Amino acid sequence: MACPLCAEDGGALVWRGDRLRVIRAQEVGFPAFYRVVWNAHVAEFSDLTAAERAHCMQAVAVVEQALRQHLSPTKINLAALGNMVPHLHWHVIARFDWDSHFPAPVWAAAQRPSPAAREATLHARLPALENGLRLQLAALAAA
Repeated sequence: MACPLCAEDGGALVWRGDRLRVIRAQEVGFPAFYRVVWNAHVAEFSDLTAAERAHCMQAVAVVEQALRQHLSPTKINLAALGNMVPHLHWHVIARFDWDSHFPAPVWAAAQRPSPAAREATLHARLPALENGLRLQLAALAAA
Protein backbone atom coordinates (compact mmCIF):
# COMPACT_ATOMS: atom_id res chain seq x y z
CA MET A 1 0.00 0.00 0.00
CA ALA A 2 1.37 3.40 -0.99
CA CYS A 3 1.97 5.96 1.76
CA PRO A 4 0.09 9.23 1.12
CA LEU A 5 2.69 11.26 3.07
CA CYS A 6 5.47 9.83 0.91
CA ALA A 7 3.51 10.44 -2.30
CA GLU A 8 2.50 14.06 -1.59
CA ASP A 9 2.92 16.86 0.93
CA GLY A 10 -0.27 16.07 2.83
CA GLY A 11 -1.70 19.60 2.77
CA ALA A 12 -0.73 23.14 1.89
CA LEU A 13 3.06 23.20 2.13
CA VAL A 14 4.30 25.91 4.48
CA TRP A 15 7.98 24.91 4.65
CA ARG A 16 10.20 21.97 3.67
CA GLY A 17 13.64 21.17 4.99
CA ASP A 18 15.93 18.19 4.49
CA ARG A 19 14.41 16.27 7.41
CA LEU A 20 10.85 17.47 7.81
CA ARG A 21 8.13 19.69 6.44
CA VAL A 22 5.27 21.69 7.88
CA ILE A 23 1.91 21.72 6.18
CA ARG A 24 -1.42 23.35 6.87
CA ALA A 25 -4.05 20.64 6.79
CA GLN A 26 -7.23 21.21 4.85
CA GLU A 27 -9.53 20.38 7.77
CA VAL A 28 -12.94 22.00 7.49
CA GLY A 29 -13.70 24.08 10.57
CA PHE A 30 -10.07 24.20 11.71
CA PRO A 31 -8.11 26.77 9.69
CA ALA A 32 -5.12 26.64 12.07
CA PHE A 33 -4.54 22.87 11.87
CA TYR A 34 -0.89 22.14 11.04
CA ARG A 35 1.20 19.00 10.72
CA VAL A 36 4.92 18.52 11.18
CA VAL A 37 5.73 15.62 8.85
CA TRP A 38 9.00 13.69 8.90
CA ASN A 39 10.15 13.45 5.27
CA ALA A 40 11.60 9.92 5.40
CA HIS A 41 9.09 7.12 5.82
CA VAL A 42 9.22 5.99 9.42
CA ALA A 43 6.23 4.83 11.42
CA GLU A 44 7.24 5.58 14.99
CA PHE A 45 8.96 8.41 16.83
CA SER A 46 11.41 5.89 18.29
CA ASP A 47 12.56 5.03 14.75
CA LEU A 48 14.44 8.35 14.78
CA THR A 49 17.84 8.88 16.33
CA ALA A 50 18.03 10.98 19.50
CA ALA A 51 19.22 13.98 17.47
CA GLU A 52 16.40 13.53 14.94
CA ARG A 53 13.83 13.27 17.74
CA ALA A 54 15.15 16.49 19.29
CA HIS A 55 15.00 18.26 15.92
CA CYS A 56 11.45 17.04 15.28
CA MET A 57 10.21 18.20 18.68
CA GLN A 58 11.92 21.55 18.27
CA ALA A 59 9.98 22.00 15.04
CA VAL A 60 6.73 21.03 16.80
CA ALA A 61 7.52 23.62 19.50
CA VAL A 62 8.24 26.31 16.87
CA VAL A 63 4.86 25.68 15.24
CA GLU A 64 3.09 25.70 18.62
CA GLN A 65 4.77 28.94 19.67
CA ALA A 66 3.90 30.63 16.36
CA LEU A 67 0.24 29.64 16.73
CA ARG A 68 0.17 30.98 20.28
CA GLN A 69 1.91 34.22 19.35
CA HIS A 70 -0.13 35.05 16.24
CA LEU A 71 -3.56 33.63 17.11
CA SER A 72 -3.86 33.53 20.94
CA PRO A 73 -5.83 30.27 20.96
CA THR A 74 -7.62 28.90 24.00
CA LYS A 75 -5.48 25.73 23.76
CA ILE A 76 -3.01 23.98 21.49
CA ASN A 77 -3.65 20.30 20.77
CA LEU A 78 -0.67 18.06 19.95
CA ALA A 79 -1.15 14.53 18.66
CA ALA A 80 0.88 11.86 16.92
CA LEU A 81 -1.55 9.05 16.27
CA GLY A 82 -0.60 7.52 12.93
CA ASN A 83 -3.36 4.93 13.00
CA MET A 84 -4.72 5.89 9.59
CA VAL A 85 -1.40 6.97 8.05
CA PRO A 86 1.56 5.14 9.63
CA HIS A 87 4.08 7.80 8.63
CA LEU A 88 5.51 9.91 11.45
CA HIS A 89 3.70 13.23 11.73
CA TRP A 90 2.59 15.51 14.55
CA HIS A 91 -0.70 17.38 14.54
CA VAL A 92 -0.38 20.91 15.97
CA ILE A 93 -3.86 22.41 16.21
CA ALA A 94 -4.89 25.82 17.51
CA ARG A 95 -8.17 25.43 19.37
CA PHE A 96 -10.63 28.12 20.36
CA ASP A 97 -13.50 28.03 22.81
CA TRP A 98 -15.74 29.06 19.91
CA ASP A 99 -14.72 26.27 17.50
CA SER A 100 -17.38 23.77 16.49
CA HIS A 101 -15.91 20.90 18.51
CA PHE A 102 -14.41 22.59 21.58
CA PRO A 103 -13.72 21.26 24.18
CA ALA A 104 -13.96 17.85 22.48
CA PRO A 105 -11.18 16.61 20.16
CA VAL A 106 -11.28 17.72 16.54
CA TRP A 107 -12.11 14.13 15.57
CA ALA A 108 -15.21 13.98 17.81
CA ALA A 109 -18.72 15.05 16.90
CA ALA A 110 -19.34 18.77 16.52
CA GLN A 111 -20.78 20.50 19.58
CA ARG A 112 -22.24 23.46 17.65
CA PRO A 113 -22.32 24.96 14.14
CA SER A 114 -19.05 26.24 12.74
CA PRO A 115 -18.68 30.04 13.17
CA ALA A 116 -17.79 31.00 9.60
CA ALA A 117 -17.04 34.65 10.34
CA ARG A 118 -14.56 33.82 13.10
CA GLU A 119 -12.91 31.17 10.94
CA ALA A 120 -12.55 33.66 8.08
CA THR A 121 -10.95 36.23 10.40
CA LEU A 122 -8.54 33.59 11.65
CA HIS A 123 -7.75 32.39 8.13
CA ALA A 124 -6.83 35.95 7.12
CA ARG A 125 -4.12 35.96 9.81
CA LEU A 126 -2.42 32.79 8.58
CA PRO A 127 -0.15 34.32 5.89
CA ALA A 128 1.72 36.43 8.48
CA LEU A 129 1.95 33.43 10.81
CA GLU A 130 3.31 31.23 8.01
CA ASN A 131 5.86 33.82 6.88
CA GLY A 132 7.22 33.91 10.43
CA LEU A 133 7.19 30.11 10.60
CA ARG A 134 9.29 29.83 7.45
CA LEU A 135 11.98 32.05 8.95
CA GLN A 136 12.01 30.21 12.29
CA LEU A 137 12.05 26.75 10.71
CA ALA A 138 14.85 27.72 8.31
CA ALA A 139 16.89 28.96 11.29
CA LEU A 140 16.21 25.70 13.14
CA ALA A 141 17.30 23.65 10.13
CA ALA A 142 20.50 25.67 9.81
CA ALA A 143 21.43 25.24 13.49
